[in-house]
Amino acid sequence: MRQEMRRKILLVEDNPDIARGLAIRLKGKGYDIVGARDATVAMTMAVKERPDVVIMDIGLPGGDGHLVHDRLGRNANTAAIPVIFLTARAQPESMQRALEAGAVAYLTKPYRAEELLSAVEMALGD
Repeated sequence: MRQEMRRKILLVEDNPDIARGLAIRLKGKGYDIVGARDATVAMTMAVKERPDVVIMDIGLPGGDGHLVHDRLGRNANTAAIPVIFLTARAQPESMQRALEAGAVAYLTKPYRAEELLSAVEMALGD
């Protein structure tokens, strides 16, 4: 019998409490989680781990999430990875920039778990 591959999510969040809560929730739904707490590590992990989706904050040490998203889009190895922003930034300009750059969702904190899980399923085509 063939074992089904678990989907991998790169979680980019600099707040350890938020990251831990998100990881527990997503693991509980059957996803494998890899994490990064800053922009530089996020890029490295995206290339190394080849996640199925990235959930990313915007306010990150080492560069903001918009910059990471732009870099992911310019790298042939990561350009097709869907990105979901999960951020405290509720400014329309930030949301517009993210969505125009190809983000599949822009969710604000505090977030509703159902909304996040729905965005992940949409990003994965499930």
